[in-house]
Amino acid sequence: MRLLWIIMAGLLSACTLTLEGITVSYCWDFSPAILRFEPDRGAGATYYVGEEVRFFLTLAEPGWISLVAIDPDGRTYEFDRFYLGRGTYVLPPGAYRYTLMPPRGLQRVRAVYTDRQPGSLRLEGVYTDWDARLRVYLDASGAHRYQVVETYFYVR
Repeated sequence: MRLLWIIMAGLLSACTLTLEGITVSYCWDFSPAILRFEPDRGAGATYYVGEEVRFFLTLAEPGWISLVAIDPDGRTYEFDRFYLGRGTYVLPPGAYRYTLMPPRGLQRVRAVYTDRQPGSLRLEGVYTDWDARLRVYLDASGAHRYQVVETYFYVR
C-alpha cells in the first residue's frame, strides 16, 4: 500500500518518472487554451439580420482556431479557420466581416482550438452527435491538445 502512495505521489508531482532505469515521460496540461470567447456585445446579445458581429478571443497558448456556427435549424458549418498566437484578438481580423443572415433565432458559435493544423476535414452538416463528429475532426488533425468553447447570441 505504501508503494502505491509513493508511485501516485511521483505521478502527480512530475512529468517524468524513472523506475529501475526505465524512464517514462508524460505531461498533462489541464489549463484552458481559450480564456475568453464571446460576441462583441456579450453573450446572449441581440443582433439584426444584415448587422456585423465580431468576437473577442483570448488564447493562453498559440494554436489553430476553427469557428463553427450552429444555426437555429440545426445546420452546422465552419465559417473561419486561422492560426493565432497567445493573446487577445478581435475576430475577424483585417477588413473581413461576419455579416448576419437568416435564419433568425438562437445562434450558437463554437471556437475549436487545436495545437496542430486541422486537415482538410470541415465541420459541416446537421449532426445528431456533435461529440462523435468532433472526434473524427480531431483524429484527422492529429491534435494532442484541444478545447471547445461555445458562446451564443440572437439574430432578429
